[in-house]
Amino acid sequence: MVAPTLISVDVSKPAWEQDPEKPLHNRWHPDIPAVASVKEGEVFKVECIDWTGGQIKNDDSADDVKGVDLSQVHYLSGPIAVETAEPGDLLKVEILDLGALETWGFTGTFHKDNGGGFLTDHYPEATKACWDFEGVYCKSRHIPGVKFAGLIHPGLIGTAPSKELLDMWNAREKQLQDELGTGKQKTLCSCLATRPLACLPEPAGALLGKLGHFKHGAKHASWAAVAAEAARTVPGRENGGNCDIKNLSRGCAVYFPVFVPGANLSMGDMHFSQGDGEVSFCGAIEMSGWLELKCTVIKGGMKLLPAVGPSPLSVNPLFEIGPLEPRYSEYLVFEGICVDERGEQHFLDATLAYKRAVLNCIKYLAQFGYTEEQIYLLLSCCPCEGRLSGIVDVPNAVATLAVPLAIFDRDVRPSGTALEMLAAGVRVETTQAKESDVTAAAIPYDAKLDRCVPCAP
Repeated sequence: MVAPTLISVDVSKPAWEQDPEKPLHNRWHPDIPAVASVKEGEVFKVECIDWTGGQIKNDDSADDVKGVDLSQVHYLSGPIAVETAEPGDLLKVEILDLGALETWGFTGTFHKDNGGGFLTDHYPEATKACWDFEGVYCKSRHIPGVKFAGLIHPGLIGTAPSKELLDMWNAREKQLQDELGTGKQKTLCSCLATRPLACLPEPAGALLGKLGHFKHGAKHASWAAVAAEAARTVPGRENGGNCDIKNLSRGCAVYFPVFVPGANLSMGDMHFSQGDGEVSFCGAIEMSGWLELKCTVIKGGMKLLPAVGPSPLSVNPLFEIGPLEPRYSEYLVFEGICVDERGEQHFLDATLAYKRAVLNCIKYLAQFGYTEEQIYLLLSCCPCEGRLSGIVDVPNAVATLAVPLAIFDRDVRPSGTALEMLAAGVRVETTQAKESDVTAAAIPYDAKLDRCVPCAP
């Protein structure tokens, strides 16, 4: 039986011009109305546009990534109300199938003045790689000599917050943002170029489903009040959201806490493939896609989730990994410890350790004919495996990054042959899409992005 399509999209239209009866949204708020409903056990299909709403094109310039409007992302399909779901329940969402709506996707790095990313202090300019899909495989004209199987998944899926939970998010994230530039600012900011420490509510760019868009069309009377407090979709939180977990694919089941009547499930940010960490920020193979889902309500099941924090709402979803994923047997694994590029010792800092592992990998693989920017893009979207390998032995946390050897058309392991190749000047095409004018500043469409703090020199 073919599952009915509950929400459909037209990839040729802007996000605010999708079906007016089932509009999209890009904020979290309990008052954003559900656009559809399903019964328990009903199998249904949902289509999603790419997270930027079509701002990125299949071409050889990174100017669209440089100028992307980040105030208007992520675009989500939903909310979908699940009949019988009530606050305190657990919503089991089974991912039965997924697919692409187009035959291509993209990976990018944002300009340092408009979003930046994990390694902005090393790679400050916008770059892009477009990928062509061939069944389960993908390859890119911008990173030649690489081919791998994708594991399609939604980067973002979650339930709506209650007003109490929303207020908790906004209060704690504002407190963090208020530390920016003060003595209380987190120590990681000294060795990792930061965007704003949090993405607080921003009416500019808000699309609130049936309540309206900030710029196009009529707005509901409650639009301004909701937009002023609706949470941005940038981070993952207690409701799930933008967790970018690459394993949420076919055969997976996710157990979401329910905070509002109907649960109000939403999803989007579809990925053809992603590496652990999605290190370039625009970093999976982003695409428009579809999901086939089934929902079950576990009455009172939220009690099964441990509340680790000051509130009974301080819970997080659980998920079961499905049985299907790309199979690779040989990996080259890179280590990183929490000593920064200046040689300064940090204490059990897992983020810095992972940064070092990624940098070690980039600079090693770049010796095999690639630019460092090409490897940065590749690590964000290929099926590499990130691990916290040591988080106990003071003072160094140890992180590892394992890269499948089979994705390359050459042997990149250390060897005498590799040294001979490097001495001979092995090269591949340096064809990643770049900015056309690196002297022109990027425009931070999100007002908060003009208050970024650079890393210490």
